[in-house]
Amino acid sequence: MPLIAMTREMGSLGKDVAAVVSSRLGKAVVHHEIIDQLASKMRLRKSHVIRFLDGKSNMWERLTTDKTSLSIYTADEMLALAESDNVAVIRGWGSAHLLRPIQHVICVRVCAPMKVRVKRMMERLNTDDEEFVTGEIKLSEEAHSAITRRHFGVNWQDPENYDLVLNTERVTIEECADQVMALVNDPEFRETAESRQLLANLALEAHVRAALRADQRTAKMQIAISADKGAVTLAGSVDRGLEPLHAYEVAAAVSGVKDVKNQLKVR
Repeated sequence: MPLIAMTREMGSLGKDVAAVVSSRLGKAVVHHEIIDQLASKMRLRKSHVIRFLDGKSNMWERLTTDKTSLSIYTADEMLALAESDNVAVIRGWGSAHLLRPIQHVICVRVCAPMKVRVKRMMERLNTDDEEFVTGEIKLSEEAHSAITRRHFGVNWQDPENYDLVLNTERVTIEECADQVMALVNDPEFRETAESRQLLANLALEAHVRAALRADQRTAKMQIAISADKGAVTLAGSVDRGLEPLHAYEVAAAVSGVKDVKNQLKVR
């Protein structure tokens, strides 16, 4: 069954569209669920991670957040979720960009004009402070833009990055869900042995990269990792004082790894 990777703007009703689609498919929506794992792996408070991702962190929180580790661990968690049979929709976290190479992943963006979203958020928050709400929306979008540029090199608002763009200004939530379901039933997005293998390869690469980052002996290594049907290749060079054998040992211990080809050299 296809997996939906959804990006939405604040106040666009994307959360509601995701809920309807997941209900029709009988599987879960994932959004905030990965924050606990991210905070644990980075040894930070959950609130720290949330504020950083929302663009609301203070100077100390920005200085103490390892952006590279956050990117690596996010990809690791996201691909692990994509491998699960219990998930229908993954909201946010760059899922639409990370998972786009996989044929059975449908990338969706839910949007609406700013004035419409401001009005909705004012009603939701029960406030008449239009300036405050507009500022919160812009802050959220600036943080999202910075993260997607840094991690994926894309503008998350470009329609060409998605299979389906839904504008909820005049299209209802149910109608949006109908459009998503039409792609779910489209043979073009059917899950195949090839698409499952590509997902498995990308996921294993992410799991090995996260394991290397988590081990003190290999955390500073910046190397190329590729995987194919359980066979992992480590390539590149490492600084003096770092031992390629340690990378081999860490990679070999990752679940799903059947073989490791260590092509690492010391600079």
